[in-house]
Amino acid sequence: MQPPWRFRGEPLALEWVADGWHLRFVQPYRATKVYRCPGCQQEIFPRTLHVVVWPEGETSQRRHWHKACWERRFAELRRAARRGPPAT
Repeated sequence: MQPPWRFRGEPLALEWVADGWHLRFVQPYRATKVYRCPGCQQEIFPRTLHVVVWPEGETSQRRHWHKACWERRFAELRRAARRGPPAT
């Protein structure tokens, strides 16, 4: 199954919505500031391809991630969701 990619937002960017998360690619020519990735705590420098991620409906929680850091975190979230809640 292909991810549901679409162009959205202002400026227009490639966005994907899956499992309650919005993911938007920031192209290098649009990346003009320094951000700190919550996945590795390292800086994302200007002119670096990265992603902006936020929970559905909570744009105030948008965070800039290195693409590889987000892929690792998203895989962890999916594994945790498959396991379900801890047994009591």
